Amino acid sequence: MNFKENFRLQSIELNEKRVIRDAIHDYIHVDHLIIWRLINSKEMQRLRRIKQLGGTYQVFQSAEHSRFVHSLGVYQVVRRMLETECLTNALSDYDKLCVMCAGLLHDIGHGPFSHSFEGVFEENHEDMTVRMILEESEVHDILVSLYKQLPQDVASIIQHTHPNRILIQMVSSQLDADRMDYLLRDSYMSGTTYGHFDMSRILRTMRIHDGKIVYKESGVQAIENYILARYHMYWQVYYHPTARSYEHLLQSVFQRVKDLYYDGYVFQTHLHYLIPMLEHHFQVSDFVDLDEAVILYYFKEFTREKDFILSDLSSRFLNRHLFKYKQLKSQKDLMSIKAIAQEKGYHPDYYIVSDNQKQIPYLHYGESGELSEIEILDSEGCLSPLPMKSEIVSAILNSKRFKSDQKVFFPKEIKDELSIF
Repeated sequence: MNFKENFRLQSIELNEKRVIRDAIHDYIHVDHLIIWRLINSKEMQRLRRIKQLGGTYQVFQSAEHSRFVHSLGVYQVVRRMLETECLTNALSDYDKLCVMCAGLLHDIGHGPFSHSFEGVFEENHEDMTVRMILEESEVHDILVSLYKQLPQDVASIIQHTHPNRILIQMVSSQLDADRMDYLLRDSYMSGTTYGHFDMSRILRTMRIHDGKIVYKESGVQAIENYILARYHMYWQVYYHPTARSYEHLLQSVFQRVKDLYYDGYVFQTHLHYLIPMLEHHFQVSDFVDLDEAVILYYFKEFTREKDFILSDLSSRFLNRHLFKYKQLKSQKDLMSIKAIAQEKGYHPDYYIVSDNQKQIPYLHYGESGELSEIEILDSEGCLSPLPMKSEIVSAILNSKRFKSDQKVFFPKEIKDELSIF
């Protein structure tokens, strides 16, 4: 008997279906036992202790929501996609189960403070997510208990290798469940309106053509609003310089811990939970043990360390004494700023940081059939890339340069010395 062909979602339905109240989707519906078990797994519950927006709550004070609620939201958007007529008829029950699991689990590999942690410890959250699904974990055991190949099939959606590209598009593309949820959720939780768009309209215009998701021409305006919402959210919220300052300070603490450990420094606090990461040799269980509560405990302990840089940076982080910032005009200026910091007793490797943020609202790959291209289906059944049907997107792509923002971050104590730049 072929399990995939004969599998029916009805066979794993809960006797009593569950609903979870949600600020964005009103109710999140859980109809199937395996989804309920995954939600209650150790790896998913850990996401309650990982903030969705890292340091953004230092600027937008109410944006303290977790990756757990975002993951539930992505699952719910996937469910709504599956309820559309085109997808209901295009996918088998087994494919529907796989994509619901992938949407729910897509972020379980995020470390504490997410991208800042990844940057210093050189771990990719998507790779870690796949490891959690395929290696020893509660999530793996739950998936295997239904079907031995289910972990591989769910992981392949996240890895973009699944043979059914519709499933990949639903979870990871330029117009996917992940982006739709985080734009609406992050906008609401940050108290802004930049991320608003008409998701219902986009879902109503979704169609299947040549084995991939496309959109009716009548949905172009709703998609334009979605793309502009994403653009404005990045510049007004995600790339806010104060949030970036927080992230840089956090990375400086992590980097100092890493450098001291490799130099043989004897920490007063035992780095039990960090050592596997510092030595790049860890099991899934080691990673699951790490969350933001653990890291914040370490940072509190680090304020008592004998190493001044680690102690000072940790104290600044915990008490929100963030780095100041200004526009960076040239690399020559950056070198001069580092020299001033060094002269004032601030090690430039940890106290002077620069970045150059860029955001491209839409990636256009021509007509090569790339999954990331948003394609529009006209009334005659012909497909066109979105820029050919949208003057707004076309104008964005044809602009001579995309917006960028290069800044340098530094301790407030040397602000006056930098007034000449």
